[in-house]
Amino acid sequence: MSDCIFTVLREPSIRPISGEAYTLGRVYYNGIFFCFSCEDEDRKLESGGVKVKTKTAIPRGVYDLTVTFSHRFKKELPEVLSVPQFAGIRIHGGNKAEDSEGCLLFGQVRTSFGIAKCADTIQRVIRIINEAEDSGSVVRLEVK
Repeated sequence: MSDCIFTVLREPSIRPISGEAYTLGRVYYNGIFFCFSCEDEDRKLESGGVKVKTKTAIPRGVYDLTVTFSHRFKKELPEVLSVPQFAGIRIHGGNKAEDSEGCLLFGQVRTSFGIAKCADTIQRVIRIINEAEDSGSVVRLEVK
């Protein structure tokens, strides 16, 4: 039983000429490229930055993942546990940071404003978490 880890390597926040800032990243699973990510603006909360409700990426750190029922989305989704200053953080599909409210969006394709092709990616994450939990392993999310 070995632990499994998804690692999000954030790139600098992007602020388009019009609209809110967002943060793109690359996601690795146990060191192998897995997909792309899109989040709200990285306000560097772990260094004393100030959270703006529904418009701030979670702080860098390591978090346990599990799969639970999301009342908002009416289906099972990965949940990121014990995130300081946040509750109900999920990994789900979406195309741009405005689809997020602090959650992490995972998808297979990077676009000019975020990501795409999310549904299959989220199902793969759910399958990985469920299989790991069934075997007694822990799945974690590391945000760098």
